[in-house]
Amino acid sequence: MFHKILIANRGEIALRIIRACKELGIKTVAVHSDVDKEALHVKLADQSICIGPAPSAKSYLNMKAIISAAEVTDADAIHPGYGFLSENAEFAEICANCGLTFIGPTPENMRLMGDKISARQTVIAVGVPILPGTKEGVHSAEEAKKVAAEIGYPVIIKATAGGGGRGMKVVHSPASLPNAFAAARTEAQAGFGNPEVYIEKYCEEPRHVEVQILADKHGNVIHLGERDCSIQRRHQKLLEEAPCPVLSPELRKKMGDCAVAAAKAVKYTSVGTFEFLLDKNNNFYFMEMNTRVQVEHPVTEMITGVDIIKEQIRSAAGLPLRFKQSDIKIRGHAIECRINAEDPVKFTPSPGKINGYHTPGGLGVRVDSAVYDQYTVLPHYDSMIAKLIVHADTREEAISRMARALDEYIIEGIKTSIPLHKRIMANKDFREGNADTSFMEKLIL
Repeated sequence: MFHKILIANRGEIALRIIRACKELGIKTVAVHSDVDKEALHVKLADQSICIGPAPSAKSYLNMKAIISAAEVTDADAIHPGYGFLSENAEFAEICANCGLTFIGPTPENMRLMGDKISARQTVIAVGVPILPGTKEGVHSAEEAKKVAAEIGYPVIIKATAGGGGRGMKVVHSPASLPNAFAAARTEAQAGFGNPEVYIEKYCEEPRHVEVQILADKHGNVIHLGERDCSIQRRHQKLLEEAPCPVLSPELRKKMGDCAVAAAKAVKYTSVGTFEFLLDKNNNFYFMEMNTRVQVEHPVTEMITGVDIIKEQIRSAAGLPLRFKQSDIKIRGHAIECRINAEDPVKFTPSPGKINGYHTPGGLGVRVDSAVYDQYTVLPHYDSMIAKLIVHADTREEAISRMARALDEYIIEGIKTSIPLHKRIMANKDFREGNADTSFMEKLIL
């Protein structure tokens, strides 16, 4: 097992990793930008070191500074969390060349599954269903028009190296395709340094369902069931729940088996998530794989009792999984609300000082957050400041518990998304489990 882990991240995920390390008896190093010196992960780690000024490019994305911090503090591993450098194959290679263990998959895994086209080809080979689309990148509007005509409208243009909705455009007619194609390539270049895009059939009003996997370096792979992430705005998730309200045990097994087969095919060795679209007829299609821990991993932890971060660390250390597939049982229902520092109507950021803070409590309530009373939410980073998670025996109980917990959650001095989540909990369609990826458009309008 590792002696000391440097956490190349900030906020709630850095704190989450520190907690797992403490329970495993591992010392921790927090890195931080100069404006993050009062952050909670800095206060609770065994050591801390400043790696640069506020802009992420000069601090949390500064590979040289992070590697130097690991060497200076005698860390033997680096945990990237999510975002920042978590899916950067070059950084994982640099870690290995410097004698540091990167707590995540191999660079080869990240490149193969991070590229959407090669990921599609990989899953096709093991029988995972995908939507009709191109097997290679599309490089001109003329070629795009030809492909779209063959597939049939609507289609969706996606960045090969993308994610999070960037470089993604839905096209409903030939007339709108050229502009959408150009915009997608421009966004892809700006967001990922790679303008390449591909095209696939657009699945209208699907559910977004993802399967969590665990894998070790001994060839063992299992899944921990699924999460429903359909409540999202502009492809950014707002709320997640597990299990999916409409998935039967048979369909759950089928999706899980597909995810495990794909992970084994690429000799995957860490935690990861296979994302699928589920249509109205319960047909599912592979969308992409995330080669890192997910923001929404707590809902899976709550229904399975498995500490995903600990298992990720153990796997990186070369230890075998402690669970077989038969050990994994789904217990009850969990919901996670992402609490963002933003206007709940306009969705504009709301940084500033928190001058009143009280977290909810009680049975089945969990808050993953790195903010506190008098803490200043900075404008330089992502607006998510907390995750409120509840667990109960049934989905109905979980919704009621979440509504109660949201009422208890007090954050004063800034605007947050708490009022929006209250509206979602009270919504009839959501309560009846009738939510797909178009839910937010209907709720707001």
